[in-house]
Amino acid sequence: MLYDRDIREPLFDFLEERYGKIRIIEEKQMGKSRADIVMVLPDAVAGIEIKSDADTYVRLQRQVRDYNRYYDTNLVVAGSTHARHIKDHVPAWWGILTAEKLGGTVDFYTLREPGPNPKVDMKRKLGLLWRPELAHIQELNQMPKYREKSKAFVIDKILLKVPQEILTLQISEELFQRDYTTIEEKITEYRKQKKHNL
Repeated sequence: MLYDRDIREPLFDFLEERYGKIRIIEEKQMGKSRADIVMVLPDAVAGIEIKSDADTYVRLQRQVRDYNRYYDTNLVVAGSTHARHIKDHVPAWWGILTAEKLGGTVDFYTLREPGPNPKVDMKRKLGLLWRPELAHIQELNQMPKYREKSKAFVIDKILLKVPQEILTLQISEELFQRDYTTIEEKITEYRKQKKHNL
């Protein structure tokens, strides 16, 4: 039996070998669900759901709905116990990989290639970006800064100004460049300040 933890590391190697330049972001909040893996490609952002042999389909319908709102393409990686039935639980444009343990290694097989997601919502996809990343996109497209405005206001303005094909590439680039140490430092500083003020 393959568990989530058995699948992840070998999956990252498989994806890198298959797609080349990628960036992996794990456990990303999306609506009411959490994406197991977000794979950033130069021209797309893909959502990846892992259904290990130990998992059930209980939450999958809601997860599929949320993945469809945020990502250009989506994939499900299924343990061998789900291989025959998984296609009945995800839309036709979702890619399907199966994971099987052979000896000491995990092998992946493509049951179906992912197609473009017809339901992706660019507003939600842009919402994955942090405010400084949105500000950089504004700068790249010679837009006003809107410093006093909400994130939602800025996203609406970007969608009006920047063609989708350009925006898709710029979102990927921002996610490739994302520096998690910066946000961690800010959180640490905030906690120190909060403690100091108590």
